[in-house]
Amino acid sequence: MEFWLFDNSSSVRRVLSVEADPITIGRDAACEIVLRSAFVARKHARIVRKGNQFFVENLGRGGTRVANREVLAGHPVRVDFGDEVQIAQFSLAMIRPDARGAAGDNSEQDLQRRLVAFEQQIHAELLERMNLRVTGHLNKSDPAYVEQILQNLEEILTRRIDELDDALVDHTVRLHMHRLVIAEVVRQSQGKVQTDYQMADDRRLNPQREKSIVEIVASMVDLMPLVFDPGSVAEDLAVAEESFGDVFKQIHESMSRNLRRYVVKRTVSKDIQDIMLGLGPLQDLLEMANVSEIMVVGKDRIYVEKNGVIQPTTRSFFNDEILTSIIERIITPVGRRVDTSTPLVDARLPDGSRVNIIISPLSLVGPCITIRKFGWIPFTIDDLIERGTLSPACATFLQGCVVGRKNIVISGGTGSGKTTLLNTLSAYARPNERIITIEESAELKLPQPHVVRLEGRPANIEGRGAYTIRDLVRNALRMRPDRIIIGEVRGPEALDMLQAMNTGHDGSLSTIHANTPVDASQRLETLVLMAVDMPVRAIREQVVAAVDLIVQVARFANGARRVTHISEVTHLDPDTGNVRLEDIFTLRDPEQPRLRHTGYIPTFAQDLIARDIIDVGVFL
Repeated sequence: MEFWLFDNSSSVRRVLSVEADPITIGRDAACEIVLRSAFVARKHARIVRKGNQFFVENLGRGGTRVANREVLAGHPVRVDFGDEVQIAQFSLAMIRPDARGAAGDNSEQDLQRRLVAFEQQIHAELLERMNLRVTGHLNKSDPAYVEQILQNLEEILTRRIDELDDALVDHTVRLHMHRLVIAEVVRQSQGKVQTDYQMADDRRLNPQREKSIVEIVASMVDLMPLVFDPGSVAEDLAVAEESFGDVFKQIHESMSRNLRRYVVKRTVSKDIQDIMLGLGPLQDLLEMANVSEIMVVGKDRIYVEKNGVIQPTTRSFFNDEILTSIIERIITPVGRRVDTSTPLVDARLPDGSRVNIIISPLSLVGPCITIRKFGWIPFTIDDLIERGTLSPACATFLQGCVVGRKNIVISGGTGSGKTTLLNTLSAYARPNERIITIEESAELKLPQPHVVRLEGRPANIEGRGAYTIRDLVRNALRMRPDRIIIGEVRGPEALDMLQAMNTGHDGSLSTIHANTPVDASQRLETLVLMAVDMPVRAIREQVVAAVDLIVQVARFANGARRVTHISEVTHLDPDTGNVRLEDIFTLRDPEQPRLRHTGYIPTFAQDLIARDIIDVGVFL
């Protein structure tokens, strides 16, 4: 039996021939498949044949996955030919015995590699024809220049498209139809159109071919068991992903050879246009509604988070030069820079998506880009209720606290949904209030008319001109704010925020990194100590006087985000001197996401009820 073995850490791939039953996998030299890594056990797993089927057994405590399914000790998982077995940094797949000859040429991985190689040749020829060395500084605002790019690209593709064999054509058609089907599911579910899948110049599109593609996509979507409800778009996308392969097989034969060639030409043209004029292989990922985060690890590996689960993609950059030019396109419009002297930068895309970039010498695997996508349409409180993030009673209570101008700190880990909840709650501030938002990279979008958005700025190349969050908080106090909303408190600005809350700027909101409400109050103390040396008791008194509520959010293993605690900051414990918190609502069972009232009534509840902001029913 033969296996594909791919080492993700070194991007080395090879074919192994193994004649044994069972086949043991591990670090020990006696294993049939030896994986040299400290993260692999001596005898890590084994493949056992039972009749005509194969099963993977986990032999130790190390992680083993088959087709993204965890293999638990004592519970073998069936593995088919082509299923990826993941152990540490290694990927392993059985090659079907009667397809060995084809596997070298037509395996999914090899077809993708050949497609990328073809696109790289087209791109290189285009650069040579236009006498360009890099693509990071093209004059994309000049229509004549863009037209020159498109015209040359059209001529090159027309001449070279017939170099592709049928297997590679079918692979490319499958990739493009998958993109279009996902876009169509989003359109029918939420009424949001992904325009990014069009070529830069519609004059180069064939209307009859385009009509055929639209009809085929509609037929494929009709064959899928979808609900098309705005609240179930995540479920519909998951169903579309799962059923796409079978549906594509049914439709594929109805596509003429000329139509397939047209789709390939259209796909390759778009990919090259993205590299020349957009963000390369990241461009369509930014438009996919079921992708919430994009992670680039060097030029060869791009991962995405879909529905809370991280998974690899088949995309990659042609070379380091292209990746560098894409980074420049991201950071230049927002006045940021990244080089060996400043190898770490935060930025944002025009749509508000948050970007973090880190390069050598801090990154040892090449440039890394992490993009936290900003939702096309901001979440509402009803969206959070539908997703089980919080209960209707808690939503009503938190709305009342915002309207009643209570100071709220949202606490949680990375990716737990702090900013989403902050953006959602901020929308309930009164329209006649002057609101000042302060962020490291601006991503909050509030519907109120009188919003002043401030964004920090790093130092320039001479080390001057930096404006920190603390600088902006101090300046905001001179701007006559009704509310101050700080995207995230993570430094000495915590002191200025507490002082602002204590000097008449009620209704302020912010987020903080912490795992529990108690941790959040203690982290506030630590951050204040970064700004000034003062007695801890005095800091705690400021926390008690300033903060009314701590809302704790968490992200669970299945990707769900939940509010787990809503706690009031009450007083200092006379015995220990610590900040006392009283839980108002808690999440007792994550499997049944319903926040329950603990029986505690917050001290400010009577005031909100008397002002007719909340009803006593929220506590029942």
